[in-house]
Amino acid sequence: MPEPTSRATLVTGCSSGIGRAIANRIAGEGWPVYASARDPDAIQDLTAAGCTIVALDANDSVARAAVVSMIEGRHGAVGALINNAGYGQQGPFEETPLAAFREQFETNVFSAVGLCQLVLPAMRRQHWGRIVNISSMGGRLTFPGGAAYHGSKYALEAISDVLRFEVERFGVDVVLVEPGPTSTSFGAASLRSLDALEPTSDRAYDEFRTGIRRALESTFERSAKEGASRPEEVAEAVWTGLTSDTPEPRVVVGKTAEELIALKERGTAREWDRVVAGMYPQPRPSPEEPS
Repeated sequence: MPEPTSRATLVTGCSSGIGRAIANRIAGEGWPVYASARDPDAIQDLTAAGCTIVALDANDSVARAAVVSMIEGRHGAVGALINNAGYGQQGPFEETPLAAFREQFETNVFSAVGLCQLVLPAMRRQHWGRIVNISSMGGRLTFPGGAAYHGSKYALEAISDVLRFEVERFGVDVVLVEPGPTSTSFGAASLRSLDALEPTSDRAYDEFRTGIRRALESTFERSAKEGASRPEEVAEAVWTGLTSDTPEPRVVVGKTAEELIALKERGTAREWDRVVAGMYPQPRPSPEEPS
């Protein structure tokens, strides 16, 4: 690996367990780390690890440009970009407003795209850069109730695959990190997004909504007992992606993610439907309605 001019690293979404762990891990190696969050007060403790705290709403194009410009002014380039900002919108497809789909894609996809486009010119000039996009096992498989979330992660994966090919000869590597269930507040936020949705007037999905909640809660409980991945494991995967001479394009984190992705990819679409049917009640007409 050629010696990079700048290893200055921008990490988004550092108020989460994963983002916080990533910032800590990289700063611990002596790299300049710019840890960002919408509320910088929530991550002030990261200064103790050596991070520089920056306020960044990743959905704000003006704010994105200002932060990248500031880092480039100090270091010449953002040498490493970790796109971690994201959340999981849950709910029946029909009950999820188009505005909620747009917001999900704005945060999980377009903020990452915007930052990549901003940092690439300087990465190309120094002929070294690493872009690590935090995806999910949800970018390789789907569960009912997660249309917006899975759609955003599948999009991020496809974009990353294209980008990896286009920038490789410029010395820039693109890595996808795909965690399974992880011990963070992500699950609680997903449940809140479900609760915020308005039901259809005929309450056609009430039983299904209850099933989504139960399935999510069961996943959280099972993960807690059986050992969900720790944020530090995700951070270690990111660090490997930053420092490997030939980083893997995809890094799956956690036994649950490995097993479910393998199960999904070796079977047919209908076989996966049968797997999730064992976890979720399938929406259906009420007995009074014609089927």
